[in-house]
Amino acid sequence: MTARPTERLRDVISPDLAAALTNVARARTDSWNRLRDGARRLRRIPREDEEAQRLRTICGDAFDFLRRIERYHAFPGERALDQVREHFQRGAYEPFAQQTVRLVRLLTTGAFRRLDLSISRMKDYSDLLNVSGVSAAIHDAIPKETRPYFELLVVDDLTAREAADLQLRMLDLRRPDDQFIYTVVTVPTFEDALLAVLVNPNIQACVLRSNFSYRAADGGELLDAVYQILQQNPERLEIPMASERSLILGAALSRLRPELDLFLMTDAPVEQVAGSPSRAFRRVFYQQEDYHDLHLSVMKGIHERYETPFFSALRRYSQKPTGVFHALPISRGSSIRHSHWIGDMERFYGRNIFQAETSATTGGLDSLLQPHGPLKKAQERAARAFGARETYFVTNGTSTANKIVLQALIEPGDIVLVAHDCHKSHHYAVILAGAQPIYLDGYPLNEYSMYGAIPLSRIKEVLLQLRDEDKLDRVKILLLTNITFDGVTYDPERIMEEVLAIKPDMIFVWDEAWFAYGRFAPTLRRRTAMAAANRIRERLRSEDYRAKYAAWREQFAPDTADPRAWIDRRLRPDPDQARVRVYATHSTHKTLTSLRQGSMIHVSDDDFDRSVRSVFNEAYMTHTSTSPNYQILASLDIGRRQVELEGYEMVQRSIELAMVLRERIRSDSVLERYFRVLGPREMVPSLYRPSGLEAYFEPGRGWGRMEEAWQADEFVLDPTRITVHVGRTGLDGDTFKGLLMDRFDIQVNKTSRNTVLFMTHIGMTRGTVAHLVKALTLIAEELDDRLEHMGPAARRLHEARVKSLTEDLPPLPDFSRFHRAFRPGGTPEGDVRRAFFLAYDDAHCDYVRLDPALAARVETGEEIVSASFVTPYPPGFPILMPGQVITAQILAFLDALDVKEIHGYDPVFGLRIFRPDALITPTTGPSTRRPATRTEGART
Repeated sequence: MTARPTERLRDVISPDLAAALTNVARARTDSWNRLRDGARRLRRIPREDEEAQRLRTICGDAFDFLRRIERYHAFPGERALDQVREHFQRGAYEPFAQQTVRLVRLLTTGAFRRLDLSISRMKDYSDLLNVSGVSAAIHDAIPKETRPYFELLVVDDLTAREAADLQLRMLDLRRPDDQFIYTVVTVPTFEDALLAVLVNPNIQACVLRSNFSYRAADGGELLDAVYQILQQNPERLEIPMASERSLILGAALSRLRPELDLFLMTDAPVEQVAGSPSRAFRRVFYQQEDYHDLHLSVMKGIHERYETPFFSALRRYSQKPTGVFHALPISRGSSIRHSHWIGDMERFYGRNIFQAETSATTGGLDSLLQPHGPLKKAQERAARAFGARETYFVTNGTSTANKIVLQALIEPGDIVLVAHDCHKSHHYAVILAGAQPIYLDGYPLNEYSMYGAIPLSRIKEVLLQLRDEDKLDRVKILLLTNITFDGVTYDPERIMEEVLAIKPDMIFVWDEAWFAYGRFAPTLRRRTAMAAANRIRERLRSEDYRAKYAAWREQFAPDTADPRAWIDRRLRPDPDQARVRVYATHSTHKTLTSLRQGSMIHVSDDDFDRSVRSVFNEAYMTHTSTSPNYQILASLDIGRRQVELEGYEMVQRSIELAMVLRERIRSDSVLERYFRVLGPREMVPSLYRPSGLEAYFEPGRGWGRMEEAWQADEFVLDPTRITVHVGRTGLDGDTFKGLLMDRFDIQVNKTSRNTVLFMTHIGMTRGTVAHLVKALTLIAEELDDRLEHMGPAARRLHEARVKSLTEDLPPLPDFSRFHRAFRPGGTPEGDVRRAFFLAYDDAHCDYVRLDPALAARVETGEEIVSASFVTPYPPGFPILMPGQVITAQILAFLDALDVKEIHGYDPVFGLRIFRPDALITPTTGPSTRRPATRTEGART
């Protein structure tokens, strides 16, 4: 065995680790592996050996942990675990080893998913432990053509015999032509059901019966995390009668995993549960004794999520012997197969990709610009999966998605509140639409050369300033990036509620390019745009909220004249005035399964049909190709299927791997000398962290509980973003990025002057994390060796370099202001479109070098105005924009940068600026605007 001290195992399966839901799967796998390794060793050494006693302690700890977890899994399950443990306790180490090795092999390879119990007539997986007959049983149970596997949770207080009988009755209903196979897991209590759906990602459907109690026998600290996610008090949930408990449990399970199919079996009068009380359930069965309808309903529900309308249509098309008298010679692979020179293209890509290539919208396919068939159905299923009212597929990336949304929602003269460090596509979209942006600065993280997020107080301050200037009617959109590139995550629900209290018709655009996976993790989901929109809408419709709003308004009224009251206090929107109008753009290809440039637009807008749909369709057609890539569209469809059926499992695994990486770096003394993982303490100032959470993992203190922070804090740090400070290596972030790629084939996306960002995603494995840790360790060891042999001069140079990367860091420049030639009034919005196009004429522009002479001119008060975007990489957002006044702070930051790439800066000529005479022309007021009520139109 590789692990020596017993304490190491206890760390892996400790209650603290189990309390972190993201680590349960890891702890379970590691515990089974330790049982296997311990069993193999125990059968080979004397029983009285000191090593044998140590191994028995390790195995005993593993059994104690697995006993709490296997009750929620069909495989290996509680009965199989008990049989293995019985051999262990009797000292029968040979069968203990044989059975444990067999179970672990099936578990780690996933082969158990192919075991069809209905074929072998095994009652449950514990029958696999029959050593003499196991080979034949497994051979008979695994068909040549595998079918997807899932588990059905039944919540009912059953005896062991009743549970076994239920399993057999459900198995008897299975047919060889069923599209899927499943087994049954039974739990006896409300709390066990909550834990089961979070601990076991294989559960895809749940049946709730009326005969179950509330409290679990051994929930431990895991339940604290569950109740934190639900924002529920268990004492209050326990009060309702048993007959009402199923309805409450159904709502709770839907909150935790909204993709699950829920079924209710009740003996209460149907009229008491029909309609709104049972809306969480797919179907209600009354006094069910025949399980046939239940079985068919379960299979139908899984099929609806499994179905991929467009991908399936494309597959059918690829199998037709179509004669192409159309465009696209590559269609059907014809231009490749008939070529003497490019046959290697088909050998590399395979034939199917060309068989499915077409520019036709007939033959069972569909038009992206006017979807009515399989594409329309695919987008409807995507809307269901992501909790949206409407979803649009985009094949040109989220840059295009952002332009579509903004063109549809804003017009010349509108004011847009936008994050200064947002993606460049937003800046260009504002220019194209002719709107006037007000740039909002996030809180600076000068030590790491990056921005955080924009405080809500700043947003409210700007809105109140616009209100006082009678410009609130011109404000159309608040546009924020959630999550930021570095993982700082907003609380959309709180932001939207408080902004709606000031401007009830505000439209919110959330750039969630890097957050598409958030929907499929219970803790993360509440901070996604669509989930927040749905919760706000539901709250505004409730009578309970109306009463709370009335009480708040009466108490708040005396202070409404004081602007500080609006900024410092929690605001509530008027339920009779507020409209929920929310848009989110997803780079599906960045964090979920999709071909590159596959993106989605999600809509949850109360006024979409009334005033937006027609102009949205026009914007969509403006920016969407008439020849979209069908392979990208099919990948979006298939990616939606994946996240609806296994997104929860895969996202949890990616979070788990991020936690593993944090633990390894923080716990290793060699790595800690040069690398520092930045956590909430470093990335989110304490002012915005009332939870007090400082780190997700710290040596000596263990794992931090993130659930409370994700409920309470204004900003939180996404766990899948691991920002590592590398300044103590003496290498800047960009150089370190090149080192990882050139020597170790490790790709990273984003760096700052002294940090490197590592992101885990659903395609990552523990082996990938191990490779990164090994690379970092090798770099650290080489640095140790180099420093040990450095001469005095070389050491001084190294120390100076480290100091420049850890101490002598320039402050980040805020957005200064637009020059008065591009400002229509006293508020900070600017006509960036006019500045952008004014710079098209070279006669209006000049160049200046970044040198002391330029700094001296600025210090004397001369207004020098940028004529272009200036974007250094890193940090990767515009430091200057057309029409922006250049300040001493901006020049100091640019002068301190040692990056190789600055877009908008010509190394020969310098910065492009406006000539003074170009700035004399008076700025014009808002352009002619479209009528407030737009023509209605239906999307075809």
